[in-house]
Amino acid sequence: MKLIVLVLDGVFDTGLATVLDALTTANELADLVGSPGPRFHVSLVGVRSEVRSAQGLSVPVTAVAHCPTADCVIVPAIGCKMPGPLQQALARDDVTDAASVLRDWAAAGTRIAAACVGTFVLAQAGLLDQHEATTSWWLTPLFRERYPAVRLDSRRMIVSSGQFVTAGAALGHIDMTLWLIRQTNPELAGLVASYLIVDSRPSQSAYAISDHLAHSDALVERFDRWARERIGTAFKLDEAARDLATSKRTLARRIRDVLGKTPISHVQDIRIERAVHLLKTSDTSVDSIAHTVGYADGVTLRTLLRRRLGKGIREIKRV
Repeated sequence: MKLIVLVLDGVFDTGLATVLDALTTANELADLVGSPGPRFHVSLVGVRSEVRSAQGLSVPVTAVAHCPTADCVIVPAIGCKMPGPLQQALARDDVTDAASVLRDWAAAGTRIAAACVGTFVLAQAGLLDQHEATTSWWLTPLFRERYPAVRLDSRRMIVSSGQFVTAGAALGHIDMTLWLIRQTNPELAGLVASYLIVDSRPSQSAYAISDHLAHSDALVERFDRWARERIGTAFKLDEAARDLATSKRTLARRIRDVLGKTPISHVQDIRIERAVHLLKTSDTSVDSIAHTVGYADGVTLRTLLRRRLGKGIREIKRV
């Protein structure tokens, strides 16, 4: 399988290294699953002749004009983690040129995968319009604002839609690369994951800090604070809208735009977050914690914890 890694100036060092190390490991382990010889041929390609990583390391790249054809193009993140610097980076000439090249590859039917902030580069090129996608959880509000035509679900770690594959935050690069390996050889992907000690992480929800996202919008921040102050009582959207001096429709729309969820779903996330904290830091019974966070009994809380946290529930011994 021929792969191109499109490396932009200021590339996130860990993201690039993770992609390359996972693919190299797959090649090294191929014999163990009865698939001799290198499986992945990787070319580092740039839209500029000189590329440096976010940490200032020189990255040897082949010019786009001289790059080989490929089965898949991978776009690692740019090393800008906050909205301000990221928007400045997206306005750079080399990113504009990269978007043009990506559109050409897409038109030729090439699969394109991007992780973390790399998903912004794909969206900037217009390639994700009307497609499902994910991105770094904390950049969800910015992504929704810039690319409203993308069907974003930032709760998921990996989203495959048509010829495009997007992955979540930072170390989502490894999830994306394992997904690509799995399309060729599931057994090999499992072996690479075992060697690199990578657990399956289908969701970013367990890592997302809802309070961080809520602070990006004044009304959503007020709703978040209102819900936390009433965590042990039944949630009523009418009451929330009245207390916050807004309409139910406006409140629901703003929460959806910022957090990508319904008001009741956010309230449930707050309750789960508080319950997990209490389970980890106190000896209080599950039933008592359930009442504290607004659920009728421990059975309901246990069910929600298992559904929301998946394998991560093993860290909580009492559930």
